[in-house]
Amino acid sequence: MEYRYIGRSGLRVSPICMGTMTFGTQVPDEKTAFAIMDKAYDAGVNFYDTAELYPVPPQSDLAGITEEIVGRWLQTKPRESIILASKVAGAASGWFVPPIRHGLTAIDRFHIERAVEGSLKRLKTDYIDLYQMHWPDTVVPIEESMEAFDRLVESGKVRYIGTSNDTAYGTMKALSVSKYEKLARFESVQNNFSLLNRRFLDELSTLATHEKISLLPYSPLAGGVLSGKYNQNPEAKGRFSDYLKSPNPRQRLMAERFMNDRTMASTQEYIRIAHEAGLDPVTLATAWSKQFDFVASTIIGATSTDQLDASLAAMDLTLSDEILKACDAVHEKILYPMG
Repeated sequence: MEYRYIGRSGLRVSPICMGTMTFGTQVPDEKTAFAIMDKAYDAGVNFYDTAELYPVPPQSDLAGITEEIVGRWLQTKPRESIILASKVAGAASGWFVPPIRHGLTAIDRFHIERAVEGSLKRLKTDYIDLYQMHWPDTVVPIEESMEAFDRLVESGKVRYIGTSNDTAYGTMKALSVSKYEKLARFESVQNNFSLLNRRFLDELSTLATHEKISLLPYSPLAGGVLSGKYNQNPEAKGRFSDYLKSPNPRQRLMAERFMNDRTMASTQEYIRIAHEAGLDPVTLATAWSKQFDFVASTIIGATSTDQLDASLAAMDLTLSDEILKACDAVHEKILYPMG
């Protein structure tokens, strides 16, 4: 098993991280959730990611249930064998208002302290290994946010901190504040990254490489699109098929970003590449997302233990240069036509 360090921290994690955002909705029973985490653990996965906001889609009557499930499962394992990550919900974003603390969330000292205390209680632990800002707050000064996160590290409630859904500017600004104010710094950035969403390869990858901050890619299957299930059946059960029918225009827009003629055509090509290489398309997509020097661990999800097999097969897999070039050719031809 290859373990990788997150940023400049002492956190050494498996190249696959078990995401838990489906626990409480798509995975409604705790028994199945436990079985999924057990299977990942037995396969060598030591990194588990959750959030106070989960499960997804966010609902005020369900927020926190995922952490409770993870917390009860955590009691069945030696605590120090697990690298546990959670997140504080950011302020209202362009997509929705977080249904936590009456929709008045912010990345300020008050909310950060309230959030971590709630997470520690639900997770039944006295510390969180990696505590992340779920998405940036464009109103609260980053100086206040970083000072509040630093207090958590100093108190021992949190070992290291990270950010999520962040930009190159936002991440660099936070790193600069930490450096000059001598505060704990972000060691990771958890952003969407897949064969269908390569935006991180622009400015953020340069920042991550030079500043030694690790990417923790989420949605390596682009919300399930890269599994090929929507190519086979546009009405297949899944988050994006539900979003396309949603009365919420923002949810429809999110789904359309990953379910359109170009992404479906690209996915069909990636499926062909996978089959020619003797791989499951899920294994190909997962392996691709972790095969960069700036990536510490790729976050996978599952709604059943069977779904884990193809993702876990990518754990120790290194894709050949030929496969990588073939994937790049699909990207350039279909997503970003030349000339």
